[in-house]
Amino acid sequence: MVSLTFKEKLFQAVVVVLLCLLSAVAIIPLLSVLSTSLSSKLPVELNQVTIWPKDITLDSWKYMIDRPDLWRSFAITVVSTGVGTFLCLLITALTAYPLTKKEFWFGKIVMIGALITLIFKAPLIPYFLTVKGVGLYDNPLVLIIPHMLTAFNLIIMRTFFKQFPAELEEAAVVEGAGYFRVLFQLILPLSKAVLATLGLFYAVTIWNQFQHPLLFIQDPDWYPLQIKLRQFITSDNELPIVGDVAQLNYNTRTLRAVTITFTVIPILLVYPYLQKYFVKGALLGSVKG
Repeated sequence: MVSLTFKEKLFQAVVVVLLCLLSAVAIIPLLSVLSTSLSSKLPVELNQVTIWPKDITLDSWKYMIDRPDLWRSFAITVVSTGVGTFLCLLITALTAYPLTKKEFWFGKIVMIGALITLIFKAPLIPYFLTVKGVGLYDNPLVLIIPHMLTAFNLIIMRTFFKQFPAELEEAAVVEGAGYFRVLFQLILPLSKAVLATLGLFYAVTIWNQFQHPLLFIQDPDWYPLQIKLRQFITSDNELPIVGDVAQLNYNTRTLRAVTITFTVIPILLVYPYLQKYFVKGALLGSVKG
């Protein structure tokens, strides 16, 4: 076992302390919101709640969980994330695989176009008019289609596919397999790492999207969870004015805290199992150009 020098030990100690401080900065606001959602209205109104709930009660949670509009928004977000992630991976794979072939002479032009989109973003007004012109205005498909292919993810998947030895595909072609069969029965089963990484990237993007539904969704029945959360926080008409009702043990502040916590919980439950793919995803695109 290699012994560390004093400077190396000091460096590790400083890194650990800094990481602990950053973790505390990140988790304290979440604990404060969670504590507010579990506290009764009196200590919340008196600003007595910090990171630990006072007079613990589940009345706020019971009220919000019984709201059908919250569950409808939750279902819209879950469905759009699940379906969208699958379609995004499918389209990205179908686009990236031909770009690895030298005989596809148009591939260089496609890659140049993809790189341009990484440098220059589409102006907002032309983008809005384009999306509206193709019939996605006030259409739930706008939560999926605009995210179906991104240049960054395309480059990562193309780079990963190029790492496969040509002999592997040539052997499959000799056995009579076509391009689609090679992709779906040979390449993709061996690409679980990149699929998991990009699937996580796409899922987080679709789950957290705010600008697209804010711009293009006007029907409240199609609001995803993030827009519904904004509604609860900014609109006084969405939550009842309950602060002055003595028999109720919650107020608008506790109800809003419940909504925020409700929105964050799914990501908190999934992320610990998938965080390793973030590191792997950062390295996939740097192995081979």
